[in-house]
Amino acid sequence: MIILHADSNHPTLLQQLEAAGHHNIEAYSQSEQEILENQHLYDGIVIRSRFQIGKEFLNAAPNLKFIARVGAGLESIDVEYAERRGVKLFSAPEGNRNAVGEHALGMLLSLFNKLNQADRQVREGLWYREANRGVELEGKTVGIIGYGNMGKSFAKKLQGFDVKVICYDILEGVGDEFAEQVSLEKFKRECDVVSLHTPWTPETNRMVDKDFIAAFSKPFWLLNTARGKSVVTEDLVAALHEKKILGAGLDVLEYEKGSFESLFTEAAEMPKALQELLVMPNVLLSPHVAGWTVESHRKLANTIAQKIIDLYK
Repeated sequence: MIILHADSNHPTLLQQLEAAGHHNIEAYSQSEQEILENQHLYDGIVIRSRFQIGKEFLNAAPNLKFIARVGAGLESIDVEYAERRGVKLFSAPEGNRNAVGEHALGMLLSLFNKLNQADRQVREGLWYREANRGVELEGKTVGIIGYGNMGKSFAKKLQGFDVKVICYDILEGVGDEFAEQVSLEKFKRECDVVSLHTPWTPETNRMVDKDFIAAFSKPFWLLNTARGKSVVTEDLVAALHEKKILGAGLDVLEYEKGSFESLFTEAAEMPKALQELLVMPNVLLSPHVAGWTVESHRKLANTIAQKIIDLYK
């Protein structure tokens, strides 16, 4: 098959596909319009997040057999229309689930022990021991929303700690030996920590808002290594001020660009809520890199290569 690569990935992806007899076209510098004009020539396309694939793109690709996204989700693709057209869709959550689980754990431990604040202060010559007294994970209840590849990986990482792990998911029967699946009511009643591991869907868009936060029985720490638009920044900042949320570890932000490559969708003044968030000492931030490790770079490519090769031998 002739396979278009719209984004660069680990070299092993091209190597494995070529070894399996497929022909790779590298189009990293081509614009979306240039790719669109020639899409009728290709049997498959491999993307990350450079552009959206909607009806116009799919209609211009009569020979398209598959779209493979080297990442965890398919939100950049019109999934319903693609499936109606008979186009196979691949993603690779298996490739970076370990990285996301480790990153979430690192953020949680950093928040509990105020490591980001303490590090900055010591570098400034400040030796504030009492102000940096930490909190222990032991005895806490960690709640995971979205118990798929990423959520399960985080739960497994928590097994070395004396914590209770519960999960909530819209699918039934996903709990395992690492996390007890509970109702949303019980989840909101028991959690000390809430970690998001959900895809971006209409149901999860702006899910964590003031009403969601207010429904919890006690203050909690929030982790988001999923999608930024699942959390309403303005409501998060208010909850941090009110101590309804004790701290937040955010690898993703509401305002980041759809390609995940920059913060804003367009040139604009930084929103007031984001300005506040950026200076809060109990907020830990990273630039959408939870699943972006040296190892996951290769694992993601291996996963996609194997899925394509297995289906089109």
